[in-house]
Amino acid sequence: MPCLDSQQFNISKSVINTYFCHPIVMKKSLIYILTLTAVLSSCSPYQKALKSEDIGEKFSLGTELYDAGKYRKASRLFEQIVPLYRGRPQAEKLMYMYAYTFYFNKEYYNSNYQMERFVESYPESEKAEEMAFFATKSYYHLAPNYSRDQTDTYLALEKLQAFINQFPETSFLAETNACIRELDYKLERKAFEIAELYYNVNDYEACIKSFDNFILDFPGTSFRKQAFFIRLQAAYQLALKSVVWKQQARAETALTYFSTFERAYSDSENFPEAQRMAEELQQLIKSLQAKS
Repeated sequence: MPCLDSQQFNISKSVINTYFCHPIVMKKSLIYILTLTAVLSSCSPYQKALKSEDIGEKFSLGTELYDAGKYRKASRLFEQIVPLYRGRPQAEKLMYMYAYTFYFNKEYYNSNYQMERFVESYPESEKAEEMAFFATKSYYHLAPNYSRDQTDTYLALEKLQAFINQFPETSFLAETNACIRELDYKLERKAFEIAELYYNVNDYEACIKSFDNFILDFPGTSFRKQAFFIRLQAAYQLALKSVVWKQQARAETALTYFSTFERAYSDSENFPEAQRMAEELQQLIKSLQAKS
């Protein structure tokens, strides 16, 4: 074949580019590629195993996919054969891997169900404690952000505590306690922000009651200083804005909150403001007493 000079080569290249970049040609090429891809995919070992009646083939390939970290594909194969392996020697291993496919895929409702089912089915298994822990941790993952309803957080805490009660010597103890601390913090922050919200909307009585409950429910909270201070602020505002015949009693209550804050946080950055409120409350009481 004769060689093309540079001018002839450029012309040929232009013709080829014009042909293959033509919309109709491009569309046909794309359809061809997609069709070829679909055909090749349908012939893959995975697709064959999905359609196969050979449960051993599904188990074997599913295990390979699981070991390779392809949990979604493995789960589809395991799902087809779990009912067929009941009572067989391989059933325990199959159930173990099947439960984990959901956990690794972050399908936590399914993982806690399958893991709890594993523990019920194989209570004497060496994997029972591990499965019980990750079933519980699935509940932990379902606990929502602190700003949302915390029903699932309470459920997760209940499950975590039940796990510790069942396995007090567990090797997962440190991780379980870490999960509990994190969930407790969510509840603390939720309760704190609800109480603070009452202050921000000027519902001082509800704010005081909420912080009273908060301090009792979370004695070791990291929000303790803020809770004491905002409760004092709410009591101060309530005393000042009350009708005259309620002011003295409410001012005296506010001063008890000041005393509590003073004993605990006299060195805090909020103490000068707390002192100012206390002095104003004392002046209010004196003024009311002078009028009576």
